[in-house]
Amino acid sequence: MPDLSTFTIVSTVAAIIGIAVGVLLPAFAMGRAISSALDALARQPEAERSIMRTLFIGLAMIESLAIYVLVIVLIVLFRNPLLEYLLK
Repeated sequence: MPDLSTFTIVSTVAAIIGIAVGVLLPAFAMGRAISSALDALARQPEAERSIMRTLFIGLAMIESLAIYVLVIVLIVLFRNPLLEYLLK
């Protein structure tokens, strides 16, 4: 029987790296989107309603990427599909 502790440690480290990258990149994207929206508001204050609506839709899309990463990492941590192949 293969060593399960090594596999568990490796999958946990991979999950930690995955969540770190998967949250870091959307955070940078959110910062850039907010910065661009504030720049657009400074240039055209009369288009505030349109800019804010587009900003919130974009932020929701960016945030969904971080949530997808969280779901995948939780699957890897608590119900690892590769563990079935290791136990055979």
